[in-house]
Amino acid sequence: MSADIYKLLFFISEELDSETLMALKFLSLEYIPLKNQENIQDPKDFFQKLQKKGLIEEDDLFFLKELMFRVNRIDLLTGKLSSSRDEMERELQIPNKAKVSPYRQLLYRISEEITSEEVASVRFLLQKELPKKKLQDNATILKLFIEMEKAGIMNETKLKVLKSILQEVRPDLVQKINTYEVETQAPDESITSLEPSFQSLTITEGHIQQEVPCPKTCAFVDPGELGAKEAVSMPKLKNPYRMDNNPHGYCVILNNSDFKNPDETRTGTDKDAEALKQVFEWLQFETIEHRNLEAKEIHETIKKYSKKDHSNMDCFICCLLSHGEKACQGKTGQKSIPVEEDSSRQLETDALPLPSIPDWADILISMATVEDFECYRYIERGSAFIQCLCKEIESFCPQRMDLLTILTQVNKEMGEKDFNGKKQMPEIKSTLRRQLIFQMSTSDN
Repeated sequence: MSADIYKLLFFISEELDSETLMALKFLSLEYIPLKNQENIQDPKDFFQKLQKKGLIEEDDLFFLKELMFRVNRIDLLTGKLSSSRDEMERELQIPNKAKVSPYRQLLYRISEEITSEEVASVRFLLQKELPKKKLQDNATILKLFIEMEKAGIMNETKLKVLKSILQEVRPDLVQKINTYEVETQAPDESITSLEPSFQSLTITEGHIQQEVPCPKTCAFVDPGELGAKEAVSMPKLKNPYRMDNNPHGYCVILNNSDFKNPDETRTGTDKDAEALKQVFEWLQFETIEHRNLEAKEIHETIKKYSKKDHSNMDCFICCLLSHGEKACQGKTGQKSIPVEEDSSRQLETDALPLPSIPDWADILISMATVEDFECYRYIERGSAFIQCLCKEIESFCPQRMDLLTILTQVNKEMGEKDFNGKKQMPEIKSTLRRQLIFQMSTSDN
C-alpha cells in the first residue's frame, strides 16, 4: 500500500476511542474471529488485521467506509474517506454490498439504544444463563452479547433468550428482532426429501490429458478455479443442502507444479494450494494435497476417495491445479475492452478447463476460463482466479451467501481484470438443485 493510505489509517486511528474500537471489532467478528481480536487494543492493530484479510486495500476502502458509517463517525466518512451519509445509504441498498451482517447490524443498533441502567438489568437477568464472572459491573452490552454467543445461547438464528430478556427490559426493542427474523427467515427445515443430501464441489486451474470419470459423490473443478455444489441462487429457496457435519467433507487438492518439460513448470501454484487449504480448513473441511500426479494417478486417487465412507459428511471438494491439452487446445487471448490496467507483467498461461461436466445432479464445476481460451497465473502470487475465489469466499461466507452467488461475484471480479491487454472469463457449470451455504464453526463467527 502507498504511504498515503497508511497516513490515512493512522489519522483515523488517532480519532477513535476505546468504545468505538470495541464497536468496530464487534461489527467485524465475522471476519476477525474473537480469538484473533483478544490482543487488539489499538485501532492501528485492528486496521492491520483488516488489511491482512484483504478488507482494506488501496483501491477498495468500502468496508472501512461502511464501518465508519455504522458507528456514526460521519465526520471521518466525509472528511477523510470522500463519502457521505447519503452516498453510503444508497450503496448499502445494493444487494450483497454491505459487508457487516444483518445480525451484527441488529445487535449494534440495540446496543446504541439501550441505556446503562437497562444494561444493568440485562446483566441481572442473565445470571441464570452466564457465569457470575462474566457479568461484572463494567461489562458493556456488546461484551454481554459476545458472552452469550460464546455460551451458545445466541447466534444469528437463535435469539429467543435475548428476546425474552428484552421483553422485560425494553419491549420496544423486541420488535427490531422480530423484523430481523422475518427479513432473514431461514428456509423451512421441516421439509424433508428422499433425495441424497451429499454434494460435490469441483475446482480446476488447468487441464489433464484425459477426462476422469467420477462417482456421483465426486466432482472436478478446472485448475485454478474453485467450485461448490449449490442450488441456483434464488431468494427464499426452500430446503438448502444440509451442512451439519464437522468436518463437512474432504477437500482434495491435486497440485501439479513440475512437468517433464521444464518450461511447463507452474510457478506460483503452491500459493494457490496454500490459499485453498487455508480457506477450506476455515470452512471445516479436511484438506489433503496430492502433488505432481500423472493422469492415471489422478484417476486412481479420485477412485480411492469415491470408495470412502462419506455417510457422515456433507460435501466433497476437488481442486485440480494443472496443465493439459484437448483435441482442440485454446491459444487465443480474449479481446480486451478498456479497463484499469494490471501493472504486473509476471503472467503465465495455463491450459483450458475440462470441456464437459458429469450428467449427475448435485455437482457444480467452476472453471478458470471458458472453453478455448487461456487462463493466467502470476508466477509470484499464483492463479488470478484461485486468489480471487479464495478472497470472495472469505468475504461472503460469513454473510451466509450461497456458493453459486459467490462464484458469480468471482466471475464479475475476474471479468473486470486486465492481463497485459487480454481478458479471462471464468465459467460455472451446475446441476445443483438447492443452495449451498457453508456453515462455519462457532469460534470463527
